[in-house]
Amino acid sequence: MRKTDLRAYARLIARTGVRVQPGQSVVIAAKLDQPEFVTMLAEECYKAGAENVTVEWSHQPLQKLHVKYRSDETLARVEKWQLEKLKHQVETLPCRITLFSEDPDGLKGVDRAKMARGQQARSKLTKPYREKREGKVQWCVACVPSRGWAKKVFPELRPAAAVEKLWQMILQVSRVYGDPEKNWEEHNRDLHARCAYLNGLHIRRLHYKSANGTALTVGMIPEARFCGGDGKDQSGVAYNANIPSDECYSTPKRDETEGIVYSSKPLSWQSGIIDKFWLRFEHGKVVDCGAETGEALLRKMISMDEGASYFGEVALVPWDSPINRTGVLFYNTLIDENASCHFALGSGYIDTIEGYTERSREEIHALGLNDSMIHVDFMIGTADLRIDAELEDGKTVPIFRDGTWAF
Repeated sequence: MRKTDLRAYARLIARTGVRVQPGQSVVIAAKLDQPEFVTMLAEECYKAGAENVTVEWSHQPLQKLHVKYRSDETLARVEKWQLEKLKHQVETLPCRITLFSEDPDGLKGVDRAKMARGQQARSKLTKPYREKREGKVQWCVACVPSRGWAKKVFPELRPAAAVEKLWQMILQVSRVYGDPEKNWEEHNRDLHARCAYLNGLHIRRLHYKSANGTALTVGMIPEARFCGGDGKDQSGVAYNANIPSDECYSTPKRDETEGIVYSSKPLSWQSGIIDKFWLRFEHGKVVDCGAETGEALLRKMISMDEGASYFGEVALVPWDSPINRTGVLFYNTLIDENASCHFALGSGYIDTIEGYTERSREEIHALGLNDSMIHVDFMIGTADLRIDAELEDGKTVPIFRDGTWAF
């Protein structure tokens, strides 16, 4: 892969993704797979004016060893120094970049029940710190290839060729080729315009229908707005949280989803594949589910906590999106979710709520925003998907026809 293209990608993440501000600190979370690119990204953050750049490294094989050899008590523990670190980040508000490169099969064989118990326990301890940072600082999630991930996507290629091919695909769908910053300016304008139209409708419910059996009604929070493209933190800094991103998303009302929805693409979660699955909802909650592949894993996911069986996000993405047109299944939700319409089980987005900075968290949850330790997106868009919006004034307006925008 040409270094000039990688440099352009790093610059895009630093300047358009998190949009580093002069004198701001940056935290980069990354796996050990791409040290050269992480170094390049750190340099671009410094060039953008960062005062300090810290890299937090992790490694899937080590994660497997921790789950295997640590006791439940040790896995559940958050050390005092770790809490102090979180407290420091709440006080100093560094922007955060997370680079995904996980091998979809990297945690195969792990004791998932034991790992989940540790995650559930630690989440309760770290949640107050996460909540204090929410909406107050820029963040960005992007992808870099690893050998394991690349071979999963392109099993017919040798490892080096697979990594090269995956780099090409990531840069393509991230709009890096040509003039990246101009590409994103134009893309953001389009997403902003679509969100403005959706918000101007004052949608009360969304009705989904597809030939695969999907027949679902999703209630919307009146105070929630559709967001897409770059957003702003509380200080007014615009940033793009996801690269790539083709979605207009909002937060649905927790208790008002009814009906059944079928997946349209496989979901990769905790080194397992859940495919050809369905979820049935009553009063917002999953009351039954099934899958041709990975049903036990699906049931584990929706039982991570009480909120895991409710929706936290509704996202609109046309079936003819650039990612879907590649014909590639990436086994990575950040990319795959932008191939078509999707939902997310778990936590909702607090910053989709109008006036969230002036409301208490209790007030926001009372409006209908879901709370959970997980946020797992899965794809439901199809070539024949039909979505109608039921408005507050009783009118019905078409939103999607034949899998794409009806406006």
